[in-house]
Amino acid sequence: MSAPLATRGQHLGVFSGDYKRNCQHFRVWRLSCATMCTGQAETLPWAEEMKKLMWLFGCPLLRDDVAQESWLVPGSNDLLLEVGPRLNFSTPASTNIVSVCQAAGLRAVDRVETTRRYRLSFANCPTADMEAVSLAALHDRMTEQHYPDPIQSFSPQSIPAPLKGSIDILAEGRPALEKANQELGLALDSWDLDFYTKRFQELQRNPSTVEVFDLAQSNSEHSRHWFFKGQLHVDGKKLARSLFESIMSTQASSNPNNVLKFCDNSSAIQGKEVRFLRPEDSTRPSCFRQQQGLRHVVFTAETHNFPTGVAPFSGATTGTGGRIRDVQCTGRGAHVVAGTAGYCFGNLHIPATRGYHLPWEDPSFRYPGNFARPLEVAIEASNGASDYGNKFGEPVLAGFARSLGLQLPGGQRREWIKPIMFSGGIGSMEAKHVGKEPPEPGMEVVKVGGPVYRIGVGGGAASSVQVQGDNTSDLDFGAVQRGDPEMEQKMNRVIRACVEAPGGNPICSLHDQGAGGNGNVLKELSDPAGAIIYTSRFQLGDPTLNALEIWGAEYQESNALLLRPSDRDFLNRASARERCPACFVGTITGDKRIVLVDDRECLVGKSGQGDVPLTPPTPVDLDLDWVLGKMPQKEFFLQRKPPVLQPLALPPELSVRQALDRVLRLPAVASKRYLTNKVDRSVGGLVAQQQCVGPLQTPLADVAVVALSHQELIGAATALGEQPVKSLLDPKAAARLAVSEALTNLVFALVTDLRDVKCSGNWMWAAKLPGEGAALADACEAMVAVMAALGVAVDGGKDSLSMAARVGAETVQAPDITATVTPDLKHPGGKGRLLYVPLSPGQHRLGGTALAQCFSQLGEHPPDLDRPENLVRAFHITQGLLKDRRLCSGHDVSDGGLVTCLLEMAFAGNCGIEVDVPAPGIHALPVLFAEEPGLVLEVQEADVAGVLQRYRSAGLRCLELGHTGEAGPQATVRVSVNGAVAVEEPVGQLRALWEETSFQLDLLQAEPRCVTEERQGLRARTGPSYRLPPTFPMASVPCNPGGPIPRVAILREEGSNGDREMADAFHLAGFEVWDVTMQDLCSGAIRLDTFRGIAFVGGFSYADVLGSAKGWAAAVTFNPQAREELGRFRRRPDTFSLGVCNGCQLLALLGWVGSDTNEEQVEPGHDSQPTQPGLLLRHNLSGRFESRWATVRVEPGPALMLRGMEGSVLPVWSAHGEGYMAFSSPELEAKIKAKGLVPLCWADDDGNPTEQYPLNPNGSPGGIAGICSQDGRHLALMPHPERAVRLWQWAWRPSPFDGLSTSPWLQLFVNARNWTQEASC
Repeated sequence: MSAPLATRGQHLGVFSGDYKRNCQHFRVWRLSCATMCTGQAETLPWAEEMKKLMWLFGCPLLRDDVAQESWLVPGSNDLLLEVGPRLNFSTPASTNIVSVCQAAGLRAVDRVETTRRYRLSFANCPTADMEAVSLAALHDRMTEQHYPDPIQSFSPQSIPAPLKGSIDILAEGRPALEKANQELGLALDSWDLDFYTKRFQELQRNPSTVEVFDLAQSNSEHSRHWFFKGQLHVDGKKLARSLFESIMSTQASSNPNNVLKFCDNSSAIQGKEVRFLRPEDSTRPSCFRQQQGLRHVVFTAETHNFPTGVAPFSGATTGTGGRIRDVQCTGRGAHVVAGTAGYCFGNLHIPATRGYHLPWEDPSFRYPGNFARPLEVAIEASNGASDYGNKFGEPVLAGFARSLGLQLPGGQRREWIKPIMFSGGIGSMEAKHVGKEPPEPGMEVVKVGGPVYRIGVGGGAASSVQVQGDNTSDLDFGAVQRGDPEMEQKMNRVIRACVEAPGGNPICSLHDQGAGGNGNVLKELSDPAGAIIYTSRFQLGDPTLNALEIWGAEYQESNALLLRPSDRDFLNRASARERCPACFVGTITGDKRIVLVDDRECLVGKSGQGDVPLTPPTPVDLDLDWVLGKMPQKEFFLQRKPPVLQPLALPPELSVRQALDRVLRLPAVASKRYLTNKVDRSVGGLVAQQQCVGPLQTPLADVAVVALSHQELIGAATALGEQPVKSLLDPKAAARLAVSEALTNLVFALVTDLRDVKCSGNWMWAAKLPGEGAALADACEAMVAVMAALGVAVDGGKDSLSMAARVGAETVQAPDITATVTPDLKHPGGKGRLLYVPLSPGQHRLGGTALAQCFSQLGEHPPDLDRPENLVRAFHITQGLLKDRRLCSGHDVSDGGLVTCLLEMAFAGNCGIEVDVPAPGIHALPVLFAEEPGLVLEVQEADVAGVLQRYRSAGLRCLELGHTGEAGPQATVRVSVNGAVAVEEPVGQLRALWEETSFQLDLLQAEPRCVTEERQGLRARTGPSYRLPPTFPMASVPCNPGGPIPRVAILREEGSNGDREMADAFHLAGFEVWDVTMQDLCSGAIRLDTFRGIAFVGGFSYADVLGSAKGWAAAVTFNPQAREELGRFRRRPDTFSLGVCNGCQLLALLGWVGSDTNEEQVEPGHDSQPTQPGLLLRHNLSGRFESRWATVRVEPGPALMLRGMEGSVLPVWSAHGEGYMAFSSPELEAKIKAKGLVPLCWADDDGNPTEQYPLNPNGSPGGIAGICSQDGRHLALMPHPERAVRLWQWAWRPSPFDGLSTSPWLQLFVNARNWTQEASC
């Protein structure tokens, strides 16, 4: 059957630019419609099913907003266009909608896709050219297509494409392989062609098409790292070691604290014994129990450059997902904690219609059509990475963004046409899971995760092409990928269930699927024992896949693992509970061969015998050692190509203020607010330091810090360093600066020891282009040398040899996550003292700096770390000061130079500064804009002498620069050099300049009215004022509260991600906390009779594809067991519930809060028809996900969990995309407010309820942030108090709050505990 559904559209207005010039005088109406198809029913849905579909796809507050026919009827001068996703594979949205339909009992639905239909009205009949221009403006050709006719069916129109026969090497020799190389896009070079031709001739057989494809993936540059492991000759001189051997040699100068290095796509360093919560049995509902064990710190980093250049959003999503799987698959399973992200792109060329011009960008530059433009990359790549992390439940805590596009003196153009998308991840793992077990005959080979799609076929080889664009356009389309964070999260929960299994982890070995698809991951998993794999046992998302595509597609959200047959039942139970596919696709054989059997036409049983006498084909039958074993080294002959350099020629009358007008707007220097506020920075509750600091939450933090457990102050710190522009002048200096930048960022978190620091070295370099390979070798040599001098080491990394950048990510254990210093000036006593520690004293080189780039130049001599020993001494002294709590603030000197460092500290502290930099005989521009490494510190007046003495006694220069000034946006920033004033201006005015590029990008990704409101508000804000009333209870952690311990169910649905921090909060308040899933309720695995409370947690249930919590509500409403169980719980007078974020959205949809009817009458009836809610949570007015450290006010009312907290004004984490509270009528809204059922409001800086953005992040009327039931037992909140129950989880607090021993938010949970005791009496 197929059933088209249409939802009403909206007037979109008039387009601009080229589109407007070509198609004038028209109106656009937009229509979204969903089309569904099943293969299980021959007839249209019957009436009851259609009612469910209407509810699922409609708005709960509206009637008749869904129809089976479109409302759009074109006139004679209208153009009707329908666009939507390419139909070659099911979209992630479809996967989640189908899951919602399944939860609602619509078992026949197997695919749903959403399209957009536009009616364009013209003055005259539109021409074919107008239609072509319109289509180009209305859809993304890489991920979408035009539907000339409405979709009638998703049924495949073809059968699996037959595989070509074998490659006839025996008869034709190398030309046969060359032809296959060209046709399949294998990226084999001349060495590869000779090698494989010879090998198959020695074997006296021809390879199959699948085998040749497999070899190209497994032995591509992407997978084998030929260049880094090869024999290099530079200017005729043979290097003594490969680059990989040189990098590994850094381990000799560092402390031996690695427990994993150069393996697993991740590294791990020694951790500590910590306490943590864990469910008793991860395959069924069970109680969380406190455990203790040794947890190590895991780190990994990844790039996903080519797919991000082709389709930025999907490329960045899958890059993030692949890196998350790297963490998951460390050892025998690890915990994902947090991520980092970085982007390098070309000149932005923000549309001139916006009146914003970056003068160094050359408008004559042209861009290829097969890559996205840099502006699209900057916005959509970051959107994709953010969206994936938000939905998976991984906070992003640090990063970078850099643009470059200029013409070199020699005439070459240097620009990131193909962007860099960097993703780093930090995690933890139990010590007992570090080592993988070797494969043994009889072990089961299992694929866990999503089904196989025709995605990224040949991606490993494609990313190894010497110059992207050499491949055909069709192969570029094949690089478009599909990211499904919900599936990734379900898979993560299965792995966690195994890691937390009460009888021990059943996983013997675990590998993530990446480049090369099943072919790569299953060979790695089974090496060296060998395995036999059957195509019929894979779950296919597309029945038309042939064996090559099943074997080589790089579909995402999939891992491979080994387990013993005796553990098969455990994995099946865990997968069923988490609703995650697990396919037992083969067996370890012990014959040291990898064999793929295409048995779909001839099924093979467990005995290995076919069910019919036909012999199934074996597209792959290779000796594993031959494929994965040691290969001959490739040789590379490189020549240095010194760059053509010219002295930096700045305008002769250029003032410091004029230079700042450019430098502060350069993307590498400017505010990153457009990145930080759309990505969750608090989910998981383990975040001690994220990007934003100070009273205005300015995105400036140097280092990210996480805890290894909610219950401990032990954690890990990570920081980034990258200086690619300097490499155009001197690759060696750029490498040293990348290392020093990472360390001068890391230094502001207390760590165990400098020699414990480990670095993931990520090289993105066009090494095969003339001169670039030698430059990479020089950079590597310099990095190794400086690391040896510093005592730090590389323990992993990534190389992408079609790029030009290097990123270093330093990670180390943090013994006290509270001892971190941030850049925001605290101005203690109204006048903190500012000190400067230059690490290359006396140097003021401007080559490759932001100042040079802003005048479209490079210059000659870049900054450098001339004396690494200075950095070692400064690191040790600074760490000692951190430990002694002698530093108020600290920031590193990097992009933009010393003046930018000082200004950023003032911006974040929202205060003035009075500074005079002594540099006799040196002009102000090099003094202030040189990017020589150094540190700027703020200390109290009483500590100045002692701090100066410590640095100077270590042989370092430490200069007194001045002091902080008054607070507020009108406070004066005065910067002088040698007594002459260079800058004198209000801090708010300079900050507005620094924020402007970010706001311009925000205007392209968020509602412009909201962006303008934030921009204007930021110019006048002083910062929030928190307060606790004198009667506030000030909760303490209950030690022995007495009486029976009340049970609370932490209820999660498919896509929920806030359960562990919620469990910690309730456990901290003295509850017995249980892990319960909706699957448990729907299957009848548990009843709620013994529970006093339910916490409906945050996240993205079913990715919120049909609206916030719509899928979760469908599961409750249409499943009889879940509906009855929750209804009975609600009717009991001794129960309470807390719904946060997604849980808040659910409680509103179910009518537990916000309803206009008597509470006893709002339960769904026996006919399973949903309750008509009075409240619906809609998209934020900004149109995007909002992550904010917001302020809320607690209002009087019946909410039991907020008793005694009335009048409090407190900060809290907010992280949601759909938080706007829309009532069914103004009368209902007024009635709810009058009854005191709005116990929490977003507050402005004066503590009053507000609708001002972003103080109110979603725009809810009257500042409503929470709502409760009439009896106060059920509380629904959009902010996340469970992520702020420990003071180290707070993003910022003023000094009066430093004296608190516990977070005031703990009282909310203690109140619930106290109420259960009262209700029991």
